Amino acid sequence: MTQGISPATTLDDGIVATAESCLAAVGAAREAIHGVIFGQEKVVDLALVTILAGGHGLLVGLPGLAKTKLVETLGTVLGLDARRVQFTPDLMPSDILGTEILEEDADRRRAFRFVQGPVFTQLLMADEINRASPRTQSALLQAMQEGHVSVAGARHDLPRPFHVLATQNPIEQEGTYPLPEAQLDRFLLEIDVGYPDRAAERRILIETTGVDEARPRAVMSTEQLLTAQRLVRRLPVGEAVVEAILDLVRAARPDSGDAIVKDKLLWGPGPRASQALTLAARARALIEGRVAPSVADVKALAEPVLKHRMALSYTARADGETIEGLIAKLAEKL
Repeated sequence: MTQGISPATTLDDGIVATAESCLAAVGAAREAIHGVIFGQEKVVDLALVTILAGGHGLLVGLPGLAKTKLVETLGTVLGLDARRVQFTPDLMPSDILGTEILEEDADRRRAFRFVQGPVFTQLLMADEINRASPRTQSALLQAMQEGHVSVAGARHDLPRPFHVLATQNPIEQEGTYPLPEAQLDRFLLEIDVGYPDRAAERRILIETTGVDEARPRAVMSTEQLLTAQRLVRRLPVGEAVVEAILDLVRAARPDSGDAIVKDKLLWGPGPRASQALTLAARARALIEGRVAPSVADVKALAEPVLKHRMALSYTARADGETIEGLIAKLAEKL
């Protein structure tokens, strides 16, 4: 991580001062997470980008790659109230949102009282989210987009900040329900979790099989995190970066996009992808000690932002094309 901020001469001094403070806090949080999660530097950084940008993340990886542990560690290190929901086929929307119960007081008067579900938290871990039915999955749509839920016609606001980090196994498809496109679009990033390298796996082997195991510790407070999230939205975005984001997102659409993707996509990213790229690029710049994102940030985030917002045509699949390959070709043109 770059230590210190190199401000532009025209940048507001208040933003620079806030950025210096946030950089120190985020750096300490990053170090604390790496003390528990080994060999997943890119995954940790993308998870932090997701949180700093105020969004939701979808962690996709095989079992045993510390996806759940990463979410639990993030909650502790960032000082967030966190809850976990294990998604199963018999899970109901009320198991997530909460329900109204009928109560009777001492005077025998009856009234309904709303009992909050686990969604009323700052960090919700939706473990194996694709194991729940579409009806239950849809219970998160309003919460993820609008920050509140409606139960029996009444609005209930969620805590701030509010983040959903969901996990998903990419190979085990028996008894699962694919996430609908509307819900996928609400995830800021899709974060692929791969195998650790040999050195990291050696460290895992030694440090997690003894008597004492590293435990996460709180490094940031909720107020510090909210300050960092507000700062991300205040960071300036240059015209070149704006044009690069527009070029990339618009090129990834099947009808009016680049010739590379013509007839190879069923659908492409909408304006929410442009918003996600802008926020994520700002957050990545802050993590790396910069007060403004660059085109390099856009290229680095192209795949995690766009991958879950595009779908290959049947012909492209038969020809051996991949979403990752198409995104890489589009990013090279920036």
